[in-house]
Order: sequence, then C-alpha cells, then structure tokens
Amino acid sequence: MPEITTLSAERRARAGKGATRATRRMGRVPGIIYGGNQEPIMISLDPRELARALAKRGFLASLVDVRLDDTLHRALPRDVQYDPATDAPLHVDFMRVGADTWVTVTVPVVFINPEMSAGLRRGGILNIVRHGVELRCAVDDIPDRLIADLTGLDIGDSIHISKVTLPAGSSATITDRDFTIASIAASSAVREEAAAAASAPPAAPEQPAAI
Repeated sequence: MPEITTLSAERRARAGKGATRATRRMGRVPGIIYGGNQEPIMISLDPRELARALAKRGFLASLVDVRLDDTLHRALPRDVQYDPATDAPLHVDFMRVGADTWVTVTVPVVFINPEMSAGLRRGGILNIVRHGVELRCAVDDIPDRLIADLTGLDIGDSIHISKVTLPAGSSATITDRDFTIASIAASSAVREEAAAAASAPPAAPEQPAAI
C-alpha cells in the first residue's frame, strides 16, 4: 500500500469562473472530486496544507484522502493548475478510486549508487532521459518511486526500462521498445582529454644505453 496523504477540504456551493475567483479571494484553492460513478463535488483547500502535499515527490502519482464533511474520499490527483507568474496552485482535480481501480500514473525515477559507476568516476555525466516513467498499475500498488541502479555503468552505457524493477502486475505504457531511462555521457573535459591523447605524436623509441 502506498503512502496516503490526507487533505482537509470545504464544500463549494457553486462552480464557474466567478465562483473559483471568489474562492481564491478568500485565500483558498478551488478543486473538484469526480469519478467513481458519483456526482462531482466542488471543494476548496487550505493553500498551506496543499503546498506541503505538493512539495512531496510524485504528488500526481500518490493517493490522497480528501476529508470533507466527516467523510473520506480516497482519490488520485489528476491535474494541478499553477499561476504562470507565481507558481501558486490555482485549481486541483481529484479522481475517486477504489481498491480495484487501475490507473495510469507517472512515477519518478531515483538513481542510486553513482559512486559505483566507472563512467561517473572517470568524469562522465549522467544524462537523464526520463525523470519519470508512465505506468499502468493497480491503485493500491502505485510505487512512490522507481529505482535505477548505476552500478557498473561506464561512459557510453545506458539504463533501459528492462533493467528497472516494476511492481508486480504493473507495466510501462510504452510497450513497443526497451526505452532508455538514462545514459552515461562523456563530459567536455573527458572528450578533450581523449582528443589530446589521440592527436599526440607517438613517443620516440628508447635508445639503447651506451656501454
């Protein structure tokens, strides 16, 4: 079972742009809970409590219990709209989920053991192709992260999705190829050193010592 965040919400009586603006003027963040064969519920959230939840890694891939009128609505955050100038959250969408719900989520990738990578020790650079991987999985099996192990990787090597352990029963939504998660690339210093070594004149043969 993944970690579940609890957020307290208040009910909003009206929908529409005017109502959402009024909610923001009151210092709260408007949102909605929908799905689960139930009517949508307009809600508002405390911005400080929401900010703490948003600061956690993988918020859009985490379960949330929205407490409303003494009832818990288990949900998955599906979208957060931000102010383009301040990055403050403007609106949050939550989708109700049950124990048998299957969802598509983007799970963050965490890279471990960089000190065990020969390429990184030689001055190479970790080139991250995907910071997150989109998975199809049961809602109770959503991982908080995927682990990519850098042990043994040298410059020019790559980590593919086949080398990342996924939760039982889940699968990546990209199924037609073994796509790349990250690679070890040569830094400019390493490339310059290699080029200098390649262009250096061959060493003169040693002369035999005089007798």
